[in-house]
Amino acid sequence: MSHTEDTHELVGEPAPAIAAPNVGAGPDRFDFDALDDETDAVVLVLMRDYYCTKCQAQADRLADRYEAFRERGAEVVAVLPEPTDRARGWADVPYPLLADPEKAFAEGYDQPTKYGALGKLSDFAGRMPEAVVVDITDDPEIAYVHQGDGFGDRPSEAELLEVVDEVAA
Repeated sequence: MSHTEDTHELVGEPAPAIAAPNVGAGPDRFDFDALDDETDAVVLVLMRDYYCTKCQAQADRLADRYEAFRERGAEVVAVLPEPTDRARGWADVPYPLLADPEKAFAEGYDQPTKYGALGKLSDFAGRMPEAVVVDITDDPEIAYVHQGDGFGDRPSEAELLEVVDEVAA
């Protein structure tokens, strides 16, 4: 079972800064300051790897529900641990898609890996999915964390929308 909601040690902590090349919708370089005044939350989805079909399916589902997130004052941001040129062709989504070849987001947001040294060497083998909701109504603060225990362990879009509703309340 994954670590979620209030149980993760990062919940309530200041959110690490987001600043990375954006190959999706929005400015070429994305950070929290790039968000408009109507945005109260960021749904940050840390993907596993370029080849992860479950990640691409999740990106597509989030794209399908993107307007529901925007109606609630949330921006969806996906992070792919790949160089910019490789991330550019990964998915066609209506939200920011950040390239993070140095895996700074993975470190800052405590993205889990499995399988020891092999998992640390290979994103495809060891990196697990993670979703974080950041409350940006004041100083960015982590409101929710879901760390996957397996490749398919991800929160549903409905669950993420519920968290966004709680943040906006």
